[in-house]
Amino acid sequence: MKKQAFNPYLPGYEYIPDGEPHVFDGRVYVYGSHDRFQAGMFCLNDYVCWSAPVDDLGNWRYEGVIYHKNQDPKNKLGLHILFAPDVARGADGRYYLYYAFDFMGVMGVAVCDTPAGEYRFLGHVKYRDGVIWGRKSGDSFPFDPGVLVDDDGRVYLYSGFYKPVPGIVTGGKQLKFEGGYVLELESDMVTIKTPAKLLFPKKGPGAFPGHEFFEASSIRKYEGKYYFVYSSKCNHELCYAVSDRPDGGFTYGGVLVSNCDVGVNGITDESHAANYAGNNHGGMLCLNGQYYIFYHRHTCRTSYSRQTCAEPLRRNADGSFQQAEMTSCGLNGAPLRGKGRYEARIACNLWCDKGTGRYDVKHSKKRYAHHPYFTQSEKDGSTTAVQYIANMGSGAVAGFKYFAMEDVKSIHLEVKGTASGNMLAARDKEFTDILAEIPVQLLAGQRKVCSGNVRVKNGVFPLYFKYVGEGTIDFIAFTLETEENG
Repeated sequence: MKKQAFNPYLPGYEYIPDGEPHVFDGRVYVYGSHDRFQAGMFCLNDYVCWSAPVDDLGNWRYEGVIYHKNQDPKNKLGLHILFAPDVARGADGRYYLYYAFDFMGVMGVAVCDTPAGEYRFLGHVKYRDGVIWGRKSGDSFPFDPGVLVDDDGRVYLYSGFYKPVPGIVTGGKQLKFEGGYVLELESDMVTIKTPAKLLFPKKGPGAFPGHEFFEASSIRKYEGKYYFVYSSKCNHELCYAVSDRPDGGFTYGGVLVSNCDVGVNGITDESHAANYAGNNHGGMLCLNGQYYIFYHRHTCRTSYSRQTCAEPLRRNADGSFQQAEMTSCGLNGAPLRGKGRYEARIACNLWCDKGTGRYDVKHSKKRYAHHPYFTQSEKDGSTTAVQYIANMGSGAVAGFKYFAMEDVKSIHLEVKGTASGNMLAARDKEFTDILAEIPVQLLAGQRKVCSGNVRVKNGVFPLYFKYVGEGTIDFIAFTLETEENG
């Protein structure tokens, strides 16, 4: 039996945001930046890669570190951090990694003979005269690369950022921040062939009202169409635009996913959304006709410890995509089995009695001190760390979607904390259809298993858990017990 796939689909100790999925030789490779658990800034770790067989998306393999930040000669001391990358296979069969160092305004390129080997520094994207892109006043700001090697071998590089960055950071040059750009590269994958062209203006004619370009350029070509995925000025959502050509003619398609589910199930307000909002970045993947959107969620009550997730996309009759709902079973291809043990970290919904909010605000940990959050038991890099939901006070809810429930007779909770109350399990977020009431009595940080019988209801539905009582609990895992596995 294949492993089930969950969200996040990588181990709980891994913090990879900005996930760009690509298929090379029968495997899906995910390239992203690399956050650090409990960090105070984005992307502090070196690039790593994970991969999975195209027909087994619950079986991910760690490929190791593929690029160190100090390999770039402009960063020998490793003081600059590697923001979101992208990878493309060139016409020569080699693999090219594109990246930008924080807000430096320079785009680097590394190359490797295999998708997930040790990439070697190749150069910086530059003009024919040798001047590095981003070092001429009036250049567009190099940021968040998206790379496409088209069927005819032509190479397109997409980039852009919404907010102006001070010239003191970009080597004293005044760069353009008008939206999303595209430029064409020579076959050497480094030299600019045609100058940057504004494709996605952040305002004025050609902008997408309410969903204007912010950052996170990502490009794919499927079935003769070019799909450009980006993060809008709303920040928590990934949108897309589509065209018949790579360098223009894009029309707005809609929202693909929001990491707080604003836009689905009647949710319109970030402060009372289905999860905590923050920036978003990811890419589209098509496997055997099924489309997916990769994105990331936030943990630790900050924007700096993000984890990659993915959801299937539904297409309308006209070929457009519906907005995906956040789930716990994104790449699984089906609901999760309604039996066995599940870690609480796969919750796709999380809020407290006061709702949710945005993590990308000042003093977010203090602001959300009352709220539940995802954390882990050990320091960054520990492969034995256990991720869980901490700080569930009275009224806090964790939601899991979806399960194929059949003859579940009891639920066993693994919890710790200091608390006296009940955990309610329900099929709906309003808790009008309660399946179980599980007593929770914990003394002075005690860890234990608490159990309760289930009012049997079969079918495919979500599970919501709400704690009601005194104190707070840390929610580690739950087990669905049936006659078969009991």
